[in-house]
Amino acid sequence: MVGKAGEPRTAATPISAARIQLFAAMVRDGNRSYWDAEFARQRWGGLLAPPALLMGWLVPPPWQPGGRPPTASLALRVPLPGTTFINAANVVEFLHPILEGDRLTAIEELVSVSPEKRTRLGAGHFVETLETYRRQDGAVVAMSRNTLFRFTPESLP
Repeated sequence: MVGKAGEPRTAATPISAARIQLFAAMVRDGNRSYWDAEFARQRWGGLLAPPALLMGWLVPPPWQPGGRPPTASLALRVPLPGTTFINAANVVEFLHPILEGDRLTAIEELVSVSPEKRTRLGAGHFVETLETYRRQDGAVVAMSRNTLFRFTPESLP
């Protein structure tokens, strides 16, 4: 499966000022780029989406009328042993500002799977993926490289 890409996933809705500001309020971030539409328009071209919300824009609702269940991440579909996982690393590069009104599509690609490793958590594999995020005009706005450790926990004595 290494080198394979999953199906494109497109956000159900465009990025909205309400979600930008709800997130900023929850983390108490007064950055004018999230709150002041005129300032943000002059600086960025519109209200700026907080970087921490990148993956959140594509999280599907847990239920929707006539909807189908969300598809598991490519990293979790690799046929490996392991009953649980933890996020080991995440590196994100932003190439363009993500703004109110943008609608993102992401494609996840499996980059690598390590040989089995033994850690204090248990035996497992590091699974690395790369998600490429594009806005509605096709421009790549961000790339997220993520590494999960998929493992079976060690038995407690």
